[in-house]
Amino acid sequence: MKKDKEKVLDEVWTEDRVREFLNVEAKAGVDADFHRLLKAYQSMRADDFELFIGMFLEAGGNINAVDSAQRSVLSYAKEHRNSDDYIAALEKHGASL
Repeated sequence: MKKDKEKVLDEVWTEDRVREFLNVEAKAGVDADFHRLLKAYQSMRADDFELFIGMFLEAGGNINAVDSAQRSVLSYAKEHRNSDDYIAALEKHGASL
């Protein structure tokens, strides 16, 4: 991998950076709340994700939003190893299957 393309690990996320995910646009036909939660889940460390969830809910987001297969972010997280902290954050804020 080229030096300028190295993966960044343990990137510092400011509150403003986390808040930017509230503005992530979904493709046509994709639930915007599901898309934002999924992108945050895929991109953030667990503590940043929990911070995002609080902001997301404060902005009126639906933590139980689903994709076209009627699956929530929680259902995907439950399939992944090492996702316990993400699952706990989702459930703490009212996510359910």
